[in-house]
Amino acid sequence: MIISIMAGGPESLWPDLARYKEMTDLWIGVDRGVWALLENGIDPKCAFGDFDSVSQDEYKVIAQRLQQVNLYSSEKDETDLEIAFHWAIDQKPSEIHILGATGGRMDHFLGNIQLLQKESILPIHADIDIYIVDRQNIFTVKTAGSYEVTALKDKKYVSFLPVTTAVTGITLTGFKYPLSDRSLEIGSTLCISNELISESGNVSFKEGILMMVRSRD
Repeated sequence: MIISIMAGGPESLWPDLARYKEMTDLWIGVDRGVWALLENGIDPKCAFGDFDSVSQDEYKVIAQRLQQVNLYSSEKDETDLEIAFHWAIDQKPSEIHILGATGGRMDHFLGNIQLLQKESILPIHADIDIYIVDRQNIFTVKTAGSYEVTALKDKKYVSFLPVTTAVTGITLTGFKYPLSDRSLEIGSTLCISNELISESGNVSFKEGILMMVRSRD
């Protein structure tokens, strides 16, 4: 099962929703993101939020259209997106795609990236591929291992950033700038803006945690 979560980020940064309509089995809306889904002909299964970013009339429509609306106080220890994200994980999907989570408030964006870093590396989530997606980028996090990287028509660049203090034994094959058994430390730009030279390549590393970012021009 593939779950897509729509948060309340600016429409100008959304990816192509038509693609996600085709691939998504279950939609979740978060706060303003619920209204965004409804406006684009998508009825989410459930909604999460304090709904301080929608009008009273919009909230009435949301409450009427959705069977499950989880209303929370604005004073809480987790963001609306984190609550929705944990619910999605409990459904045991194969993939989670988070949309509308970039742009707007920088503190929310950085919190969302850190949430991706934390949740993606937990052993209990090892079978779930988790992505943050916008019009320009796809973010995902990988633990030590070997991974195929497939070419994406609209995402030319592939960058790798260390999440842990250091990533050791990183090897890149099938890339314009290959590497063999190198170390990558926090603050290094060594693996920024690489490119695949064929339909697929491979990244492997021995220790640490990597964030992979696929980006368009």
